[in-house]
Amino acid sequence: MKSLVTGANGFVGSAVVRCLLAADHEVRCLVRPGSNRRNLNGLPVEILDGDLCNSASLKRAVLNCDNLFHVAADYRLWVPDPEIMYGINVKGTETLILAAAEAGMKRIVYTSSVATLGLNHDGTPANEETSSSLETMTGHYKRSKFLAEQVVQNLTDAHKLPLVIVNPTTPIGPCDIKPTPTGRIVVDTLRGKMPAYMNTGLNIAHVDDIAYGHLLAYMHGKSGCRYILGGENMTLLQILQTIDAIIDKQIKRVNIPAKFLFPVAWLMERIATVINIEPRVTMDSIRMAEKKMFFSSEKAMRELDYQYRPAKEAIKDAVAWFQDHGYDNRI
Repeated sequence: MKSLVTGANGFVGSAVVRCLLAADHEVRCLVRPGSNRRNLNGLPVEILDGDLCNSASLKRAVLNCDNLFHVAADYRLWVPDPEIMYGINVKGTETLILAAAEAGMKRIVYTSSVATLGLNHDGTPANEETSSSLETMTGHYKRSKFLAEQVVQNLTDAHKLPLVIVNPTTPIGPCDIKPTPTGRIVVDTLRGKMPAYMNTGLNIAHVDDIAYGHLLAYMHGKSGCRYILGGENMTLLQILQTIDAIIDKQIKRVNIPAKFLFPVAWLMERIATVINIEPRVTMDSIRMAEKKMFFSSEKAMRELDYQYRPAKEAIKDAVAWFQDHGYDNRI
């Protein structure tokens, strides 16, 4: 059984690779030329250079593979040229899925995001049926993933593809080399650079639980269906206090309303356009943080037998990994 994993060197992608290897899959990893491949070091995998914007490389990648786990995506909350993101997340996904269909893939698991789902106004956990629309998507990342998921659904229906969609929440844990925005929260807290917080919330899941959810979707998911792969709903303050408890520190923090952060984010974005470095805070990230992004994994638990560990364990593993690799001491 040979599986192709896109974005295999990334945070979630490498966790999926490790999970598939443990399940005795042969794994082919599609990675961008010149990208950081540290997460794949020492793993018995085939590595193939490719790019979602290069259709020829995608057609080569799917050859002689039985399954596809399409995890790769351009995940940034600020982009100087949004068309690049749409080209990767929407057009690249369409090209890859069509190539996989032509190659006769037995199973396709597409990694979407809870970013494509709606939120409940009362703060209760949303699910796969919570209504959403392109107009309610904040920022280019969420819009590109929403459009990509629509493309995937249409292709699945039109070609009767054996395709399952998974919608991970907020992954946390080891091997977050970049790190992700959530990983940056952990690192900044370890460095004592999180003196304030917003009244927002996230659904925190261990990256290895999300990865195993991909395998469960491959084994038990219904074609055309989507499944939220999440964990525990926590406010940002609870997340920060959990990190404090793990490192045995007590820190008093100030709550900052969003309206006071918008001018800071606006200025950071203006500077970023000049120096071409992603800003630490963006207008879109503040808009998203105005809502509690709480979700329920009940459907995945019921239909896939998905399980998740307590968020504290996920955060503890992330803290240990960042400390072991010196992230807490970097400037």
